[in-house]
Amino acid sequence: MSDQLVKLAIKNNVATITLNRPEVKNALNDEAHEQLYTAFEEANEDSEVRVIVLTGSGNAFCSGADLKSIDPNDLENVNYGRILRETYNKLITLMAHIGKPIIAHINGVAVGAGLSIALACDYRVADQGASFGLGFLKIGLVPDAGMSYYLPRLVGYPKALELAIMDTISSEKALDIGLISSIDNIDKTIQSCLALPPTAYRLMKNNFRESFDHHLAELLEMEVTAQREASESKEHRVALDYFVNKSKR
Repeated sequence: MSDQLVKLAIKNNVATITLNRPEVKNALNDEAHEQLYTAFEEANEDSEVRVIVLTGSGNAFCSGADLKSIDPNDLENVNYGRILRETYNKLITLMAHIGKPIIAHINGVAVGAGLSIALACDYRVADQGASFGLGFLKIGLVPDAGMSYYLPRLVGYPKALELAIMDTISSEKALDIGLISSIDNIDKTIQSCLALPPTAYRLMKNNFRESFDHHLAELLEMEVTAQREASESKEHRVALDYFVNKSKR
């Protein structure tokens, strides 16, 4: 990718996507957005990739939108809604529909839309010294990039409102309220995800995502369809054969 604002490395069935603007704590400008979207597309389309890891370079995960790239003398002509539709909304939608496990390795600060992107990942593993915050209200803006969807679902409505007016919180606090999955556990999480059956995981992720927008009866039918497809997969046949034969030993 040109200028390498986002790096993509594929090794041992793991695609590692690294935000690479450490001088601005990996804040995202338009070009970085384009490269990040392309990296996720490539990782999703590569049949050798079974797990996707998103992280940041330097001592930050992502500080959100690069507001310093906006000309303060031209604020009247800045259309935040259009920018969202063309960048974050497009990216978050892609991530939601990727059937492979996506792990956010939060190696430092994750604030604003940077936290939003982490929340859109399936799993969030933080380093001990990472920190988390919304920060939107401090600059007179509302949480975006999927924050309004994911945050209340992860921590609950009251806690989401509380986080919106707080300063940054530590990894320990984030783990305590369910904002992240674990601390200092990235290698184990990657290995656990590599061991997952790809077809069943993709179908499960889709059903979990759709569960918020469908009634029970509809979800039951979706499970029927998904289970039928999963039962026809090679990984199910292999796992079932191993399970049956192991039980006979």
